[in-house]
Amino acid sequence: MTENYLIETKNNGEVRISEDVIATIAVVAAESVEGVVDMQSNLKYSVTEMFGVKNQNKGVKVSIGEKEAVIDTFITVEYGKNIVEVCKEVQVKIKEAVESMTDLEVVEANIHVSGIALPDKEKARL
Repeated sequence: MTENYLIETKNNGEVRISEDVIATIAVVAAESVEGVVDMQSNLKYSVTEMFGVKNQNKGVKVSIGEKEAVIDTFITVEYGKNIVEVCKEVQVKIKEAVESMTDLEVVEANIHVSGIALPDKEKARL
């Protein structure tokens, strides 16, 4: 399995940052936004969680280049919240966190709303 890294070469060597680390930063930033209830996981993360391996970066896909990153985030939004405002805030938080911690430029922070979390009593009526 090949790992993708941001590689920064300095006089004393190089610094490698895995895409998984960048994804974890994005998850923590997204979950800090009011209105984000959950991060969606894909099949890969669902299978590994069945085997007891916890994934901190579920719901995030990262692609890194030389000095830039594209981050796709899949979230569930709380019912009653303004979806557009929540997504804008998630974009801002992800961009700020990743850029301040890695020196990467986040050229795209794509937010995919894959669900709405309804209160329990409303789920019963549906």
